[in-house]
Amino acid sequence: MRVAALLAACLLLPFTGSARAQAKPAATVTVYRCTDAAGKVSLQDAPCAKGQAQQAREMLRPVDAPASPTAPAKPHAAVPAPQAGPRTVYLAPPRPLYECVTPEGGRYTSDDGRGNPRWVPLWTLGYPVVRPRSVLGDNIGHQERVMRPPHRDINWPVATGGGTWIRDDCTMLPPAEACARLRDRRSTLRTRFFNAQEKERDLLREEERALNARLDNDCGGR
Repeated sequence: MRVAALLAACLLLPFTGSARAQAKPAATVTVYRCTDAAGKVSLQDAPCAKGQAQQAREMLRPVDAPASPTAPAKPHAAVPAPQAGPRTVYLAPPRPLYECVTPEGGRYTSDDGRGNPRWVPLWTLGYPVVRPRSVLGDNIGHQERVMRPPHRDINWPVATGGGTWIRDDCTMLPPAEACARLRDRRSTLRTRFFNAQEKERDLLREEERALNARLDNDCGGR
């Protein structure tokens, strides 16, 4: 029994030595300091040449520093979208709206302030009227001049002959009243649209677009 135990211990010794050799840290290195006959000193990791004085020293093997952790890439800041600059809107000056009156008292609106023209005899404006006398005697061939007082202003060139063209009187409406009249006109167009033929509807659409554009410009909205 003692012989068997001794043999087992002998067999285990090489493995123990090998394990210890493997356990020796590999972080050391032997550095040799060599001095030749001329006194020149050199350091090397191999034994000195024959004839040189040698000194050996165990030193820690240089180890590279651990790699620094890579910092995560910073997300690219979102480039803000270019902001639109201030928007400039040019508005046309508000267009005036006029109310015109006919001789019979009827009222309507006009965009240019010129009322509807109508033909009237000259005598209604106070011009002299020449008419022959239908009597015999010395008065044959004589003429009578009838004068009538004028009752209105003339705003149309006077034509020759028995009459002339004149226009109805018009007055400019205040801005608020003008906008109300424009909206009333648009409502009338929309009412007519339902009973109109297709060709007339095209004209009504164009007129309503023009009214909407005018309301946006002159009245601040529809």
